[in-house]
Amino acid sequence: MTERKHRIAIVGTGGIAGAHATAVTALADRAELVAAVDVDPARAKEFAAEWNIPATYSSLTDLLAAEQVDLVHLCTPPKTHVPLAAECLAADVDVYMEKPPTLSLDEFDELIAAEEKSAAQVACVFQHRFGSGAVRLRELLANDVLGRPLVALCNTVWYRDDAYFAVPWRGTFDVEGGGPTMGHGIHQYDLLLSILGPWEKVTALAARQARPTQTEDVSMALVTFENGAVASIVNSLVSARQTSQLRFDCENATVELEHLYGYRNPDWTITPAPGHEDVAAAWSTGLPDVASGHTAQLAAILDAKAAGEPTPVTLSEARNTLELAAAIYASAFTDKPIRRGELAHGTPYAERMGGPGAPWS
Repeated sequence: MTERKHRIAIVGTGGIAGAHATAVTALADRAELVAAVDVDPARAKEFAAEWNIPATYSSLTDLLAAEQVDLVHLCTPPKTHVPLAAECLAADVDVYMEKPPTLSLDEFDELIAAEEKSAAQVACVFQHRFGSGAVRLRELLANDVLGRPLVALCNTVWYRDDAYFAVPWRGTFDVEGGGPTMGHGIHQYDLLLSILGPWEKVTALAARQARPTQTEDVSMALVTFENGAVASIVNSLVSARQTSQLRFDCENATVELEHLYGYRNPDWTITPAPGHEDVAAAWSTGLPDVASGHTAQLAAILDAKAAGEPTPVTLSEARNTLELAAAIYASAFTDKPIRRGELAHGTPYAERMGGPGAPWS
């Protein structure tokens, strides 16, 4: 039997919606776009015409009343994610939600509670987990080919000028959730966490070096992990030579990735330690070239739905990433190390990523 096509709607037809539409059309044998939703009806109609989508709506409520959909892609500003996702969950409709998933840990836990009452699930957009290089790296670590991970570097050093922050919700804690720690570097350090697992403690700093924002435009963190690995994380929006870099120094090899907004196999390099030259063959043998991106994650989501398994990335997995973001802010703004689990419900940095506010506010 052939798998039926999943009926998909995109809610929010701004810039990132194009990546979601591209992913669905790339998987046209398994999924179809049936509706576009935007508070601006003209924008929804323009998007629908571009992507040959048959129906448009001005609200999620109208969509859910009129259409039977299997999956809603939430591409709206971060402040709207929780109420819209909760509305989908109440209707037992699965959600694929853009980053950052929520503006705070407390909001995130509200979403977990809503999911527990629903037959549906929420998957968070952390697409860098799904490129073939990341999948192979996790395989080799799980099979002890690389030995223990020892040291890691994670750099998201990008450039955004002042004009970028002219959009009213950018560079704010209350609407965007934070600066590059939340809105830009989160993809890279989510990939880092998917490789190294639960983090244990973070010591961080944040600064507003140049941009007209309420938030930081640079953050730096030192992180320890439950498995004993240590890592540094840098998130920047003031770096003229833009790059995204990850490096994993393991007992038997160094594995490196350098790209910008998405990677393929040639963006990875592996350097065996002396006496472990066979690691290079273990890396490359039978390795497909699957690009990181929304298409790869959506394919994984459809695979999971077909198998009746949890849709990746689950809320419990994504919480580990969001908690690290909150801990970076808490450590930077209080000048103290923060341990995982320390930011309890109702405390300042669980209620709001920026806590009482940045030192410069």
